[in-house]
Amino acid sequence: MSLSEFRKRAIVFVAFAAIVILILILMAFGEDLLQAYIFNQFGITIAPDGHTVPTSGEQRPDMMVETLISLGFNFFRIIKILLWMAIVIAVIRFVGYMVVSTIRGAQSEVGSLVKTVLSVIIYIVAFFIIFQTQYPEVPLAPLFTGSTILGIVVGLALQDTLGNLFAGIAIQADQPFQAGDVVTMIANQQSGVVESVSWRGIKIRTFQNKLLVMSNSVLGKELIEVAPRDNLNARLVFFNTEYSYSPARTIQIVRDSVRQVENVSQKIRPVVRIRNLGDNGIDWEVKYWTEDYSKYNDTDALIRQRIWYALNREKIDFAYPTRTIHMAPPPEEATLVEHVNTVSERLQEVPLFAPLAEEEIEKLAKGSTIRVYAPGEAIVRRGQEGNSMFVIARGSVKVQIPEQDYQKTINKLKSNDFFGEMSLLTGQPRTATVIAEEETEVVQIKKTALKPLFEVNPDLMKAICDIIENRRALLVQKEAEEEDFKQAEPGILKSLRKFFGFK
Repeated sequence: MSLSEFRKRAIVFVAFAAIVILILILMAFGEDLLQAYIFNQFGITIAPDGHTVPTSGEQRPDMMVETLISLGFNFFRIIKILLWMAIVIAVIRFVGYMVVSTIRGAQSEVGSLVKTVLSVIIYIVAFFIIFQTQYPEVPLAPLFTGSTILGIVVGLALQDTLGNLFAGIAIQADQPFQAGDVVTMIANQQSGVVESVSWRGIKIRTFQNKLLVMSNSVLGKELIEVAPRDNLNARLVFFNTEYSYSPARTIQIVRDSVRQVENVSQKIRPVVRIRNLGDNGIDWEVKYWTEDYSKYNDTDALIRQRIWYALNREKIDFAYPTRTIHMAPPPEEATLVEHVNTVSERLQEVPLFAPLAEEEIEKLAKGSTIRVYAPGEAIVRRGQEGNSMFVIARGSVKVQIPEQDYQKTINKLKSNDFFGEMSLLTGQPRTATVIAEEETEVVQIKKTALKPLFEVNPDLMKAICDIIENRRALLVQKEAEEEDFKQAEPGILKSLRKFFGFK
């Protein structure tokens, strides 16, 4: 409420009240003059109940004169009642204006409704009080008794209307939704955008551009889902792919595609995750946040379209939701020769196997396997028993050890690096946890693949042991620690022989 507006209304109120009071004063003065004139002219006075009373010794005037005099004084009383009611109305409206103007935000409509109800009650009470001052001889008790009976009858007749009124007051006070919010009725799944909220009910514009009108009494019994217009509301879109495609690659492709869609909020990154491993393929869900939830139908459709184009460009097929049985040709698998050649190339680049001849490398490759790990998946864990090592063929890993209340990363390895060699050669428990940072392919070498080489070439065991010690010595910077490792060489060789069963 601005100060200038308040001053303007205050001046109008004071001027109006002053004029009405002045008129009341003049009317009281005129009424006294009229009574004095009637007394002198006709010798009668006006009783408090409004009847004419002749003075002692005077004859009553004729009936016509008494009727005119009584009508005149009743006219004065009715005018005074109207003027006093005008003052009451002016005061209530001015006070109500000041109270409602100070209420801001969501409670303004509640304040306006309460002001109207209280004003009507005050008007009725004020009218009866003013009426009783002018007509004290009229009994009001029978009138109130009749009004009570009439009120009961009217209340029963207006039961639904009054229910809407009080339910509307509760809704206006709580403000569960506002114009522009998207609401969904859980019972019948009817949804739309709220257009208006009143004391009687709400109007909802459905997504078929139809107007749904609900009364407050019915609305108060419904379970409603509200998507506020000023909130980032989330949506889920589903799709599926065949099992033959990499999940990590699919996630990256779909996420990049969804982020470019109009009405998708840039404040929160969309989430692409596996919903289920279904009968026909991988079931996916995309969770995104909308800027304008009322447009979610169009946004969902556009996201599905972008996913189709993105997967089509990357040659990723959707799973076919069918029960048709068909004979599919088996996938082409690499032959044993190709497998041995591929693994041999990887092993030849590992310094640990430098002492091995080409034939020995091929024998080791035949006993090795290739494994693929997902991003974030642990390849080995600290403390586990182990009798194998790993060579990274594709991807990268991080090596972690526990420190206080978190896992500390002490090293990162990439293609052609290897880890777990101590567990392979000595059978010792894993000293660290190794986790794939991205989709990683490794060559796993087990004890059973290396033992035949040691049986044929006993000197190979000592050569590999020397390589391990030299590698560890490079990581040591303090001379005292270097001495400790040199003294430990016979112990490591002894452990290696004992693990492989050699004397």
